[in-house]
Formats: sequence, structure tokens, C-alpha cells
Amino acid sequence: MNPFEHLKAEVAYLKSSLVSTEMFGPVTAYTLYIVLIALLVLALVFAARSQLALVPKNRFVGVIEFFVDFGQRDVGYGVLGNSAKEHIPFLLTLFIFILVSNIVGLIPGAKAATGTMGTTVTLAAIAFVYFTYHGIKKQGGLHYLKSFAPKGLAPPLAAFIWLLEFISNILRLLTLSVRLFANMFAGHLLLGVLAILCNLFFVSFISSLSLSAVPTLLGSVLWLALLTVLYALEAFVACVQAYVFTLLSSVYVFLATSEH
Repeated sequence: MNPFEHLKAEVAYLKSSLVSTEMFGPVTAYTLYIVLIALLVLALVFAARSQLALVPKNRFVGVIEFFVDFGQRDVGYGVLGNSAKEHIPFLLTLFIFILVSNIVGLIPGAKAATGTMGTTVTLAAIAFVYFTYHGIKKQGGLHYLKSFAPKGLAPPLAAFIWLLEFISNILRLLTLSVRLFANMFAGHLLLGVLAILCNLFFVSFISSLSLSAVPTLLGSVLWLALLTVLYALEAFVACVQAYVFTLLSSVYVFLATSEH
């Protein structure tokens, strides 16, 4: 058989499997994964907390401490300075939840909670409410709104700049959510297509079992090698996207709470 003849149908099925569909009532598979990820993160945190020591005694605690220290230094104090201590718990929660969601989504057969817009929009909305609240808390509601335009500008220009900054502030919801969703969804779709190609070429070879089918077997090996490389790349992207989302959230907190 020609493997490419079945590719279109397999890819269509793959796409449908990545769509958020209801399982019972309003609950979808992605909803269940969000709950499972939250429970998993809590379990990891409490397990690491129970084994804290001045010098980590095992790799598990060492890995958790690495991510916590990384988040504090690069995402927290590196952006927010002395005010980071107040915001680090929120930022680390975001970072660890997104990171674990992305990594779990790479397990064959599992779904990434961040692979649907519903989840990423919710995470972006939480970050938006957080930095807006702290901006208003730090500067006051009126002063926070006035801070969208620099001081000293002529009124018409100030009004124009204020409108642009206000729209840009609202659009942070979109940029945060779409960036995370698009990267995770596209990566999972690409991995799925390569896995399908690998399987179709191997099945084609098995069904023929002749010397003429050897190129088909080589094709399967080639797709498998490419899948392995891209799988490792996607694991890296999963970490980078968690970092980028949290870093941008930290930057938005800084912009909302600083005088400018």
C-alpha cells in the first residue's frame, strides 16, 4: 500500500483528537488534565517540601530547588528587583503549572492542558487580573490609568498615546494566551504527523515483506529519527514557553507597579 494514501484520513483524526470535546456535561478531557496537573503540582511541591535540607539529598529535591531558584533569580529578582518577594509565589505557581502541563502533554496518549485556548486564555486572564490589581493597589486606580501616557505631553498627543497603551495593555491577554497555545498545539500536531508517517511506512513494509519494500522500511526509520529529534526539541520548547509566559507576566507586573 502507499502510505501517503492514508495520511490525510489519519491527520484528520489526529486533529479531531486534539480538539476540546465534552466528555460529560461541561467537563472535557482537557478539564480533567487541568485538575490532574494541579494535583500533580501540589503533590510534587509537598513531597519536595517534606525533604528540604541545606544540601539536597536526592535528585528530585535538587531538580525542584533548581527550578525554584531559577524562577526567583531570573523571573523574580531579575525583573522586579526588591519588590520580587511579594510576587514570587504567584510567578512560580504559574511557571511550575505551565511547565508540568507542557511536559505531561509530551507523554504519548496524554493531552497538554496548555494545548487548548480555554486553558491559555484563563492563565492569561489570571495574570492580567493579577498585575492590574497590583498596579491599582500600588498607584491608585486613577493614577494607574493616567500612567498609560507619559507626563509632559500635549493633551491631544497624550490622549492618543494613552489610547494606544490602553489597547496594548488589553492585548496582553491575547499575546500571552495565543503564544503559548500556538506553540504547544503546533508542536503536538507536528509530532503526531511524524508518528503517523512512521507507523504508516512500517505497516506498509510489514504488509509487503519483500525486497521492493526495503525503501519503505528505510522511510519509516527516517521518520522515526526525525520524530526523535523533534521530540527532544519539543521538550525544550515546553520549558521555554513556560519561562516566556512567566517572564512576560513578571514584566507586566513591573510595568504596572512602577512609575513611568
